[in-house]
Amino acid sequence: MNPRILATLLCTAAWLAGCGQLPVRPAAPVARTAAVAAAHPLAVEAGLEILRSGGSAADAAVAVQAMLGLVEPQSSGLGGGAFLLYYDAASGRITAFDGRETAPAAATPELFLDEAGQPLPWRDAVLTGRATGVPGAMAVLGVAQARHGQLAWQQLFGPAIRAAEDGFVVPRRLGRFAGSNFPQASLPDVRALFSRADGTPVQAGDQLQNPAYAATLRLIARSGGRALLEPPLRDAIIARTRADPLAGVLTPADFAAYQPRVTEPLCRPFLVYLVCVPPPPSSGVALLQLLGLLEGTDIARRGPADPQAWFLFAEASRLMYADRDRYVADPAFVTVPVAGLLEPGYLARRLALIGTAAGPTPAAGDLAASGPGADATREAAGTSHYVIADAAGNVASVTTSVESLFGSGRAVGGFMLNNQLTDFSFEPVSDGRPVANAVAGGKRPRSSMAPVIVLDQAGHPVAALGSPGGTAILAYNAKALIALLAWRLPLQQAIELPNLIARGTDYFGEATKFQPDIIEALAARGIQVRPGRGEESGLHGLVFGPAGVTDGGADPRRDGTWHRVSD
Repeated sequence: MNPRILATLLCTAAWLAGCGQLPVRPAAPVARTAAVAAAHPLAVEAGLEILRSGGSAADAAVAVQAMLGLVEPQSSGLGGGAFLLYYDAASGRITAFDGRETAPAAATPELFLDEAGQPLPWRDAVLTGRATGVPGAMAVLGVAQARHGQLAWQQLFGPAIRAAEDGFVVPRRLGRFAGSNFPQASLPDVRALFSRADGTPVQAGDQLQNPAYAATLRLIARSGGRALLEPPLRDAIIARTRADPLAGVLTPADFAAYQPRVTEPLCRPFLVYLVCVPPPPSSGVALLQLLGLLEGTDIARRGPADPQAWFLFAEASRLMYADRDRYVADPAFVTVPVAGLLEPGYLARRLALIGTAAGPTPAAGDLAASGPGADATREAAGTSHYVIADAAGNVASVTTSVESLFGSGRAVGGFMLNNQLTDFSFEPVSDGRPVANAVAGGKRPRSSMAPVIVLDQAGHPVAALGSPGGTAILAYNAKALIALLAWRLPLQQAIELPNLIARGTDYFGEATKFQPDIIEALAARGIQVRPGRGEESGLHGLVFGPAGVTDGGADPRRDGTWHRVSD
């Protein structure tokens, strides 16, 4: 057995002896440096305002989410879902909060099939009433804030309400997508919210108000985190999804039944660290698998200027995606072989498939006598990520999404509805076998969202990060983690490294950002890096030391930034 894999096995056994958790870390008596990293300066400032008022990371997360729904509605908002990891400094424990959307109870595996039994065109399906699931972002933040908040819920919405009523400067990305040729951008609800007085789409630098959004936030502030699951917002959402084309089947009972899941995180060693992610239906297990595969190589002794490092990254990514696409789904409905995907012997067998040049498309590994059928899920590249650390040492790492750009293109109360149900496989059966990520009533679609918190061997936070990007989220997160933890780059440099996404026969990446000799060396190994799809990450993160936040990073590919409370 590869000695690195053996070392991982021994280390894993030690970590798992305490049910995946580290020994309790006593609370420190001194204040630490607090900070926020998010996809827009107004969202960062909203979080900082709450922290300066004595709020916790959980309190600030609510404020950041509310502001993001205003200033980057094409990516995230009140009407979507979220995965949250929360490190509690007093106990030294991480909790995973699952606010993923759910399908209506009446949904069947044929939800996205046409009358002839064929999958609907994806471009059409994302605009339908069927695409929207019960939203969970605000509900899950409500649960996290009830557990870990310090301020009253009503205090957390002031920054976003003021910005919605007074107006804000249209960011670069919102202006870009409001005037784009994406199908949602031309729909009436999007035009009504994001147009100038003359009816033309807003542009970057314009001043924009959203009084309907402010009214919605006031209602949520009064009613609590479940406000979207109760009248009148619930009924407005249902009515909007019942409109053609292809009306949805959401009911009041679906909203009443919705509950965020609160679970243990999924943690595994990488080098001398412990990397923690949410369990399925998040694809965090796939991120851990990719790190486990790469730890079995010599990538840590290489660096970003070494083409072999990128070759190993690409080939391990292909193996990871093959497994993820076959096996990861909602564990309440299917068996997800989490332990098998991360078992050191299995990783060694998968790693042995990487040769000196790119091979054919790898098949999923055989983890069951009768595994699920091949998956046909297609994910959009919307979404956002933010990280918050407070003065007590608590850390929130949150990935949030309305799915594709402007969600379904339908709006209620100034916010966009999600189209997350298109994250299910449109084809429920493949090769005569049920697909793990097929639609079912009450089921949560598989998600690539995978917020990360990294701990050292003493249980102290080392870093927290994440990214939007659809299926590419896993490659983005892995790139940043390898660069930060293995190559010891500052987080900002790690984020700014070129993106490379290898899945199946495709090798997409920022070809013009790689040095020419790396592109040539990869081509000699059978990897032709092509630009043009899935390279726009939105990585945001913070790095920690004994006194709190020591560093941070924000992806220049988007509108984000990061600041300490003292900045």
